Amino acid sequence: MTTLSISTTVKFLMIFFFSSRIAMQTYNTDVDSTLSELSLDGEFDFHNVSHAAKDFGNRFQFQPFVVLTPKTISDISATIKHVYQMGQSSSLTVAARGHGHSLQGQAQAPGGIVIQMESLQQQEIYVHSGRLSSYVDVSAGELWINVLLESLKHGLAPKSWTDYLHLTVGGTLSNAGISGQAFKHGPQISNVHQLEIVTGKGEVVTCSPGENVDLFYGALGGLGQFGIITKARIALEPAPQMVRWTRVLYSDFTAFTQDQEMLISAKKTFDYIEGFVIINRTGILNNWRSSFNPQDPVQANHFKSDGKTLFCLEMTKNFNADETDIMNQEVKTLLSQLRYIPSTLFQSEVTYLEFLDRVHVSEVKLRSKGLWEIPHPWLNLLIPKSKIHDFADGVFGNILKDSNNGPILFYPLNKSKWNNKTSAVIPDEEVFYLVAFLSSAPNSSNHDSLDRALEMNEKVLDFCKRADIGMKQYLPYYSSEEEWKAHFGSRWKLFAQRKTFYDPLSILAPGQKIFRRAVYTS
Repeated sequence: MTTLSISTTVKFLMIFFFSSRIAMQTYNTDVDSTLSELSLDGEFDFHNVSHAAKDFGNRFQFQPFVVLTPKTISDISATIKHVYQMGQSSSLTVAARGHGHSLQGQAQAPGGIVIQMESLQQQEIYVHSGRLSSYVDVSAGELWINVLLESLKHGLAPKSWTDYLHLTVGGTLSNAGISGQAFKHGPQISNVHQLEIVTGKGEVVTCSPGENVDLFYGALGGLGQFGIITKARIALEPAPQMVRWTRVLYSDFTAFTQDQEMLISAKKTFDYIEGFVIINRTGILNNWRSSFNPQDPVQANHFKSDGKTLFCLEMTKNFNADETDIMNQEVKTLLSQLRYIPSTLFQSEVTYLEFLDRVHVSEVKLRSKGLWEIPHPWLNLLIPKSKIHDFADGVFGNILKDSNNGPILFYPLNKSKWNNKTSAVIPDEEVFYLVAFLSSAPNSSNHDSLDRALEMNEKVLDFCKRADIGMKQYLPYYSSEEEWKAHFGSRWKLFAQRKTFYDPLSILAPGQKIFRRAVYTS
């Protein structure tokens, strides 16, 4: 186990635990041997563990005691059952790590066990194509991009996505999984038929809307608190061949929001709708010309943003080759109802796969420049429609006076497309907005850009509290039980009851900082 500096240890104690009544265990060869004696198909690694203390957020790095690379679900079950049977005499915790895309150490287990879920990818992806319903059975450690590629071989695809597909199935289902299709199909957790879960007692449970219902809905959006998702059955639909990809700009915020809200409520509309806030960015159209064609090149060349705050609306329409004329007419009709700046209409046609995997193209470029594995102090908020103008005035018009170091996503969702039985927490209004500040901090050596981003996040959160915006965090991060109780509101009691039943020792997902490990103190 790596020796921590005094300052790091103090920081760990302050951030990670709610109470000073925690018994810290010094791990020794006895603990090492008890794990090593387990009969597993996979293996434990007590030495090469540093990679499991890193994530996409690149801000928190808590070393685990050991990393498990499982080959079977039985490996996961046996490990958790062993820790559970050790009881309160141990302070070992267990975290499931997918592709390491957590933002604030949520998939880390300080001094505990990290399970590398991607090692289960070797299991076959099974696509079922039926007359009444189609679905895919997949390991929770599989990446969504691989689920898509296999489904496309059968002319099918999942209905709901995230913007970035190189994430594990279990990881996104433990949160919600949202993108520009969620207004229509709901988040990914609204498109699941069945789960296999290993609980905090080591029990392997198959659950669905008709079997072990409480665990099924609790685990969806449950932040890994009730069990580790090991398999999932995901709903599929016929996959289109092509996508008409459209971007337009607005200078008027009211028109921007009203048009978005009109589109997500219409019966005939686009298949994907997202928005972006562009603050003090000049030459934004020049960034699109390489892959998008302006409707009027002459007008587009004369467009000047003059450092104003602009709002981009991004939409797609799915179609097959024999449906081009119908698609063109539908897009034309929809665009005629919008109030965007006429000279800023840009369009492109790409394959369905190219569109869904679009962020990976940016990832490759950023990695080549050493700009991927840097701190990402992201802040994701869900804002009720009734407060969106108050939020915009206070944040875009005041706090973010200068350009933000990263994209700002801004688009509406429909509450009716979310199953309220799941653990995911959203605002209590039919229409609410995702506002995501996707900041990056490339100057991490002097911490200037990271400090500025974190300061901005705090100002935004403080404003929301003072202005009574009624927001909820997506991918929530809190450090005290009181804050978590406020986040869940009236649903906290059920959430805590489920934790007591399925993970009574609070072994699982310690990096979420919701519950503290049950440890015996004399």
